[in-house]
Amino acid sequence: MVVLAAMLSLATSQAQALDRLDFVVSGGSADLSRAVGEASMLRSLHAQGLTDPQDLLAAARSDYARILAALYARGHYSVAIRILIDGREAADIPALEAPRSISTIRVQVDPGQPFRFGLARVAPVAPGADLPKGFQRDAVAESGAVTAAVDAAIGAWREAGHAKAFVTADEVVADHAARRIDADIRLDPGPRLRFGRLEITGEQRMREARIRKIAGLPEGETFSETELRRAENRLRRTGIFASVALTEDERITAPDLLGVTATVVEQKPRRYALGVEVASLDGVALQASWLHRNLLGGGERLGLKGEMTNIGASLSGIDYGLEVTLDRPATLSPDTTAGLLLSYAHEDEIDYNLDALSFGLRFSHVFSDRLTARLGLTYDTMRGRDPGGRFDFRNMSLPAGLTWDRRDEAKDPTRGFYLDATAKPFLGFGTTGSGLRATVDGRVYRSLGAPGRLVIAARAQAGAVFGSTLLETPRSDLFFSGGGGTVRGQPYRSLGVAVARGFGPQFLIGGKYFLAGSLELRAKVSDRIGVVGFVDWGSIGIDGFGGDLANSHAGAGLGLRYDTGLGPIRVDVAAPISGTTGDGVQFYVGLGQSF
Repeated sequence: MVVLAAMLSLATSQAQALDRLDFVVSGGSADLSRAVGEASMLRSLHAQGLTDPQDLLAAARSDYARILAALYARGHYSVAIRILIDGREAADIPALEAPRSISTIRVQVDPGQPFRFGLARVAPVAPGADLPKGFQRDAVAESGAVTAAVDAAIGAWREAGHAKAFVTADEVVADHAARRIDADIRLDPGPRLRFGRLEITGEQRMREARIRKIAGLPEGETFSETELRRAENRLRRTGIFASVALTEDERITAPDLLGVTATVVEQKPRRYALGVEVASLDGVALQASWLHRNLLGGGERLGLKGEMTNIGASLSGIDYGLEVTLDRPATLSPDTTAGLLLSYAHEDEIDYNLDALSFGLRFSHVFSDRLTARLGLTYDTMRGRDPGGRFDFRNMSLPAGLTWDRRDEAKDPTRGFYLDATAKPFLGFGTTGSGLRATVDGRVYRSLGAPGRLVIAARAQAGAVFGSTLLETPRSDLFFSGGGGTVRGQPYRSLGVAVARGFGPQFLIGGKYFLAGSLELRAKVSDRIGVVGFVDWGSIGIDGFGGDLANSHAGAGLGLRYDTGLGPIRVDVAAPISGTTGDGVQFYVGLGQSF
């Protein structure tokens, strides 16, 4: 029985083997050949090693339509397709009579010459409408160009207040002899409408009045697709809802009002999160957070966040901190969030230890999905000890910031850029100086070849403190370099400024000027696994970004990335390549790309 089972298994394996799959595109360009291959279900099954004859026949029969649609999308309408399964046309093989074995499949495609637009018209068009460039006379008549032109024309009318614009007639004629497509689309813009009342459905704990306030739909003003989507996004940004959909009513309320209904589904009110990062010299970092998304029924977010870092670090003690925040969306305006912040931090570094307390009011404003601004008013107090004795800092500050994020994906970007700039004027009390602290963080990403396969990522950081002297500046406002956020391969916060107070010994504090740069080459070796090569550089100065009083160091290494679907797991190995602040290899483990 064992021998018979083995023979049957071998026979089945041989029966299902596919020895060869060929694609032949007559006179086609590399782009057309790639389009045919990407559209083919046969190619997908073959790549996965799935060679069951019934599955292959079904895929072959579906490939006629799939390949035809792919070529229509590129303006080819005189297409001839043959799919031969061991010499037989796949379309002629009954679905229930699949062969017991398939050895060779040959896909032959003659795309013919591309068609071009003769007539390309959508009318009437709203003032300022921007139709696709591909929809014009003598352009290649790609099938998607007609749909894109109609969508753009109707979108322009909706943006101008004509929410009920629709297609009244469409005539698309193909002249095969002339290889020409004539497309004539007629629209009816309908009446110009204004936003009516916003109705709410699906809410449970959230108050209706607050939902309307957060949405900020401009009732009574001219209808606009942009305003409708902005209202939808404002509700999503609160984090309260698992889903949000804003739909306009079918009927118009006399004389010209169009009601809108918001259908929402609330998430569970509480969220918990844990995080761990590991570095060979910096030790273990633990983060934990708790969030109540809707504390008082008006979208208020109460957050608690705690962290412990440098656990087991070889050169410093354990740092820890606790932060409490209370944020309220739609304060002052629908796009403005107001919040209160209370935080405590303890730092146990090589040359000093301190306890810091901060309390403040902050505002954040969303100009768009890409651009946000921040402004606050904060009181900070800090007490600690270093080899020169005790120190005490107290100041009032006005921190402001702007973030411009054009990345395609925050956790694993492959193109775009990110820019964050901050400016914090501060007024010191007692022995604390007054001045301005400014920082900038810029990142650029570019894919080479296929999107995401090979990515160059570059980062530049800079910071400076103006006005106060080095020893009058609060320790937390000074700059260090070294570690995962600046220069990998160098110990955490290892590059600073050596100072002395009175006749005491020298000790290390941060500098007033900071520069850092990172360059990474990220390559994917499979859908899940990627490798990274990187080099980091950092500099700390006292009276400027360069000169005799500035010191620098650098590190380089290799990394491994594993894509979890929620973001890549990061493992980096780095070593110093210049500077005197460290030696030996260091390891870093975390979630997400390094920047």
